[in-house]
This record gives sequence, C-alpha cells and structure tokens, in this order.
Amino acid sequence: MDRNHLSLDPTKIDPGSRDATILLNGSGIISYINQHGCNNFGYKAKELIGKTLSYILPDLVINENREGKIIHQYGRHRDGHTFSLFIKISSFKLHNELFFLMNLYTVKDRSRLNEQQSYQLNELVDLKFALDASSIVAITDQRGIINYVNDQFCKISKYSRDELLGKDHKIINSGHHSKEFFKELWTTISSGHVWKGELKNKAKDGTYYWVDTTIVPFLNEDGIPYQHLAIRHEVTQRKNAEEELKKMMTKIIDIQEDERKRLSRELHDGIGQNLYSHLITINRLKEEINHPLLDQLQDEATEIIEELRDISWELRPSVLDDLGLIPAIRSYLVRYTEYYQISVHFDCFLNYRLNSNKEITIYRIIQEALTNIRKYAHTEDATVTIREMDEEIRVVIEDKGKGFNIDNISRGVGLFSMKERAKAAGGSIRIHSTEGKGTTVVLEIPLGV
Repeated sequence: MDRNHLSLDPTKIDPGSRDATILLNGSGIISYINQHGCNNFGYKAKELIGKTLSYILPDLVINENREGKIIHQYGRHRDGHTFSLFIKISSFKLHNELFFLMNLYTVKDRSRLNEQQSYQLNELVDLKFALDASSIVAITDQRGIINYVNDQFCKISKYSRDELLGKDHKIINSGHHSKEFFKELWTTISSGHVWKGELKNKAKDGTYYWVDTTIVPFLNEDGIPYQHLAIRHEVTQRKNAEEELKKMMTKIIDIQEDERKRLSRELHDGIGQNLYSHLITINRLKEEINHPLLDQLQDEATEIIEELRDISWELRPSVLDDLGLIPAIRSYLVRYTEYYQISVHFDCFLNYRLNSNKEITIYRIIQEALTNIRKYAHTEDATVTIREMDEEIRVVIEDKGKGFNIDNISRGVGLFSMKERAKAAGGSIRIHSTEGKGTTVVLEIPLGV
C-alpha cells in the first residue's frame, strides 16, 4: 500500500462533516483533507495531499499520547498569515499501519465542541485577544525558535512574520547585553521558572528599542519546558529619559566637582596662603614686641588656617588629583579617625589608578558612607574594602553599629547622592542593614564604563 495515500472512501471518514478534517499516515504525510480544511488553509486538496503536516501546521507534533486532547496550534495559511486552531486527534490502524484523524476547529467553530471545552476555549481566545491588543507577543519552542509572533511584534521589530518565523531571537539582538546576561535568562526559563527583565533589541532598520519582558515557560507532564511565551511592553521612551537623566546628573556632578576643586584651591592657595603670610608677620612682631594681643592674633590665625585646610580637604583633597584614589582615602581615614575616634580598617586590592570619574565617585561614596556611620551608627569601628573583580570594582563599607530598618528609613540627601553618583558612573549601590547588627554598603562599578 502506498503510505502517502489511503484507499478509503472519504465520505466514510468525513460523512457530511462541517468540520475541517485531515487524515495522516504514520509518517505525518497528508493522505486526505476535506473542503473545509482546504478553505481554512487556502489550498486545493491536490496541493496538500502527499505533503507533510508541517507544511500547514509547522509546530504540531503528532503522537498517540495526544489522542483525545484539545490542542491549541497556529496554522499557516497559503498567503503566509497564521491563525488560531483547536485540534482534536484520534488514531486507528489499517492493515497494521497507523493513521491519525484530525478534526480542526477555528475560533468560529469552537461552539460545536462540548460546552465545557467551549467555555475554556472562549477564555483562551479572549486572553489571546487581550494579549495581542496590549502586548508584544512571541511564542518559541524549547530551543528558542520562533513559531508565533503577533502584529505588534512585527510592527516594533519592522520584520515581516515570514522573516521571523523559524528564526530565533538573535535576529533582533542589539549586542547590548552580555553573554552572561543571556546565559542567566536561559538558565532561568530552562529550569521552568519565569524570567523578568528589560531587553534592548535592534529593529530591521537598525534602530534600537527597549522592552520590559516576561518569559513564561510552558511545561510538559515531566516538568520540562516545551515552549516559551514572551510578553513584552515597549519602554523605549522611559529608558531614553533615564539615559538623559543619567547624562544630566553626570554633568551636574562634574560641574559640582569642578566647583569644589576651584574653591578648594582658592581656599588653600589663595586665602590660606594670605593668612599664612599674616601669621609670619605676627611671629616677626612678637620677636620685637611682647604683647598679649599678638599672642591672641597668632592663635586665631593658626586656628583659621587649620579650619580652612579642613574645609579645603572636605571640598576636594589635592592628593586625590595629584596622587590618586588610594593615597587620598588613606589620608582621609587618618583624619577621620583622629577627629571622630572611629577606627577604620582599610583593605585595598587595587594596584593601579582608575580614571578620574571612577576615583571621584568611589572617594565621595566612601566619604558619605563614613559620614553616616559617624552620625548614626554609634560604633567605634568600621571597615572599608576595595577589590578588583573580574569586570568591576567592588567597594564595601561596613560597620557593626546600630543598624536600621531599611524599609522605614527616609531617603535623605546623602543616600540619594550616593545612588546618583553610582548610577552616573554606570554602577550600582546596595545597602543591607539589620537593627542591632550594623550596615553594609556595597558599590559596584564596571571596569569598562
């Protein structure tokens, strides 16, 4: 017997059926399709008989385990568009050969299924409609091959449906995200968990767009993902606004630092030097005249010079520009311990200078964190660690003091300043605190930014 064709009277398979009906042999070759099926897919029967089922149902896997179940699939019309189908499969053997009989129901046909199934399919169709109307939707198989995209996906990516089906998402990869980023994504969904995050993609015309993405794995009876549903919402405008805000904050911080540097130099080299000249004059006068007012002037001039040096140091220590981050921090910690009687243990695993923006960012955040320790921690010890990791600099400022409930703490200027400085340098800050156990501030700045 020819395995591609079945010598049966089609009216016995499909007597007066109003359903779309397809008969397959065990190899998945179409042996018969009725007129309703031809109408659904836009072909004549002779164009489909002898073809594999994947010709019109590219993602349907036929086996006896799916017999009797209602399966949702997307059919491919002759003109290229896809449409939703619900399929019921039965199997039988003829002369020891296995055949499958499929009844296909379009959305319009679903009322002819039993009432419970019809209600469930109504819900599915309504949910699909809501998703397609509000979101960018794609469905991939377990390997990431795209087998469905909605119109919004095509619109934002500027690819046609035919250009996307059968491809994976590398077609819209912008190159923005690292291999580790996608490795973590695949590890998450391959283990059956939902992944959420933001992705920067590249459209066909070379433009970039951002999408807030949720990827939901669909699991088989063994808990193994067999396909993935990706639901996206475009957030390009928000991301662009965030980027502009970041640039603006960077400019503000740069202007602030330049002004601090100018004032620091002016106080130290200008006013400070003038006061030092006056102090020398006072000392000369004291050698010739013994008067208590000269002693008072000498003490006051010395005190003002010291205060100016302190202010100048707080504004911008010259050692930071001249010698770099590590000497500046060591010098700052000596003064900090002397003034506030808080011992700071400093560990540094960095043997070279960073660029100016990174050094200033790290210095200011350490300075702000130690100021908070001085004000609020009620402790006599703290630790500062700077370590070079594989692709980032990690700074940890830690104390074992009072601690606080981070959910109840007000977002003061200091915390805002630290976070904005970190963000402007392409980094991030995490703060962990437990009441009675202390606080840890972790700054991470990428080496490549």
